[in-house]
Amino acid sequence: MARMTRAVADVPVRPSARADDVRAACAGVAAGALTVGAGALVAVVTGPSSDPLVAVGAAFVDATPGWLKDLAVAAFGTADKLALGVGQALVLAALAATGGVLARRRWSAGAVLVVALGGVAALAATTRPDAGTWAAAPSLVGAAAGLWALQALLRRLPPGRPGVPDAAPVDAEHDAAPTGRRPDRRAFLRLSALVASAGVVATVAGRVVATGQRGVQNVRAALRLPAPARPAPAPPTDVEVGVAGVEPWATPVAEFYRIDTALVVPQVDPAGWRLRVHGLVEREVEIGWDELLASDLVEAWVTLACVSNPVGGDLVGNQRWLGLPVREVLARAVPTSDADMVLSRSVDGFTASTPLEALTDDRDALLAIAMDGEPLPPEHGFPVRMVVPGLYGYVSATKWVTELEVTRFDRAEAYWTVRGWSERGPVKTQSRLEVPRPGDTVGAGDVVVAGTAWAQHRGVERVQVRVDDGPWQEADLAADAGIDTWRQWRWTWRGAAPGEHLLAVRAWDPDGPQTGVPAGAVPDGAAGYDTVRVVVA
Repeated sequence: MARMTRAVADVPVRPSARADDVRAACAGVAAGALTVGAGALVAVVTGPSSDPLVAVGAAFVDATPGWLKDLAVAAFGTADKLALGVGQALVLAALAATGGVLARRRWSAGAVLVVALGGVAALAATTRPDAGTWAAAPSLVGAAAGLWALQALLRRLPPGRPGVPDAAPVDAEHDAAPTGRRPDRRAFLRLSALVASAGVVATVAGRVVATGQRGVQNVRAALRLPAPARPAPAPPTDVEVGVAGVEPWATPVAEFYRIDTALVVPQVDPAGWRLRVHGLVEREVEIGWDELLASDLVEAWVTLACVSNPVGGDLVGNQRWLGLPVREVLARAVPTSDADMVLSRSVDGFTASTPLEALTDDRDALLAIAMDGEPLPPEHGFPVRMVVPGLYGYVSATKWVTELEVTRFDRAEAYWTVRGWSERGPVKTQSRLEVPRPGDTVGAGDVVVAGTAWAQHRGVERVQVRVDDGPWQEADLAADAGIDTWRQWRWTWRGAAPGEHLLAVRAWDPDGPQTGVPAGAVPDGAAGYDTVRVVVA
């Protein structure tokens, strides 16, 4: 009996099951990273929208209810896509860790989880509007790579239950992954880190190679724009007020705000681009890139604004656009008398509902191909996007546009209107305080106050500033470059007294002053006076 006791005591006993679960979780995370990396590499061939992370993220964006989108925009602003990416990584890591623990205890359970996740990603990829024949391949290859990596790592762990010797055979009852003798803890962690690093490197390499392989940037760089049949008039020389800190009247392209639902920027080759016009029309019309370039294109200065822009926000910009008036394309199709809306569609499936009259009246509603004299950057819709003065972007500014369906508001809904936003989206008259900035300390005496105001397709006629609860006082307006662009303004605060003060601004359009009643962005744009609290020293 003593000899038997001594023999059992000499057999090395596994550490606690909790420690093995932690190591199995690390194996799961490492295998998950390799899964993502393998998928990203395959997506180099099958297209960026088939990347498992991109496909699942895009499906999540499409399925997200309006209230959650509003919350995300309010919390993260233009960083909402980054926030989604971080959230995806955390969820994937948690699921991968769970898969590792399940696979250690029962291999089939962990394998089923990996296969299920791969299947979900494959389904998401194949249901994207721009899905190709092999859209499911990255997800399936990634799942296979993940299973292989998970099993290889779990072989470095002992099987089944605590208290079993290292060299014990696999317990078929517990269906654990095949295992061998466990290396030391540091060796296992090094191996897991190596697999995870390989996955990260593969992911980055896949994205970089995919970007380098896409010839759209090269096509764009080689493109020579035709001369406009009607150039935009040069803006007046005094279109700016000359106050440091006021945003430029012409927004630099690199600084122009970007709001869309695309997790990866669609890469559309102009040679294959077509625009289809159909629906409630007498005849369907299709035009291609060469035909568009050969048309009589016009230039126009137009200020665009996002409906999510808060009072005083920066989701607004002004630029010179080149394109074909949408009314000319619609005139060829001849909308029927009962049509009142055009549902535009992007290559990535986004839709916007634009009132038909806004596309057929005399405003410069364009199928734009350029901004600031250069072809559109891919992130701003290359090769073709819509630009419609007077309407928020969510009902008009469809990027990568490929389809115009003439229809009715009572028959079709667009991406954002389904989520509770208004269906027509006219831009509200707004004004913004840009100098001084919130929290600034200024010297007593005369203080320059300045900013920008906009009332697209109506025009800004006056701007007034108020200090604390005092009377509204007239500001000086910069030159007017047209009713579709914003205007800068300035006002001199005479004899500013020491202390803390609240500045407020309001703009006037032909119908009167903007409303001072605060309103959130949902459902048709924020409202209220922009205010800035400053300290006069």
